[in-house]
Amino acid sequence: MTEARTWAGDAGYAAFVDEVWVSHLRIATLLCGDRHHAEELLQDCLVKLYPRWRQVTARGDPHAYLHRMLSNGKVSWWRRTRREQLTAESPEIAGPPTGAGEPYEELRAALLTLSRQQRAVVVLRHYADLSERQVATELGLAVGTVKAQHFRAMAKLRESLNPSHRPVERASR
Repeated sequence: MTEARTWAGDAGYAAFVDEVWVSHLRIATLLCGDRHHAEELLQDCLVKLYPRWRQVTARGDPHAYLHRMLSNGKVSWWRRTRREQLTAESPEIAGPPTGAGEPYEELRAALLTLSRQQRAVVVLRHYADLSERQVATELGLAVGTVKAQHFRAMAKLRESLNPSHRPVERASR
């Protein structure tokens, strides 16, 4: 029995959502940097997926389709909200969190220091376990661009997560 038949109809859609909610929420959280925004993004994507469910399951892998929706949804949200809004008073700035946070708080903070594109490449490459070619297709980039963004992102993550680690400079010839 094929996967498309297993997930046919409304019951199949509900089973798919139950099966993938946790893993796709983790991916969305890493893309967004905020769990609440990630939940909204995932819910929006699942709502948009439902009317297309029959076509998606007939054509191929709904996981890949949902990955792409998450990436595109994050980019769309970023484009809509990146404009500065002038206010009469300066906003209050929150201080660093106190107490013990989530186990991967340091990694999440380090991911937030990356550019949007670098963060997407790292999350899709390592967390979603996609190949460089799949990441390139997902983000609409060339494979060489994915490799370059990944290299720069990993160097920045190494430095921010382990400040004592400094790359060894090569002697000039």
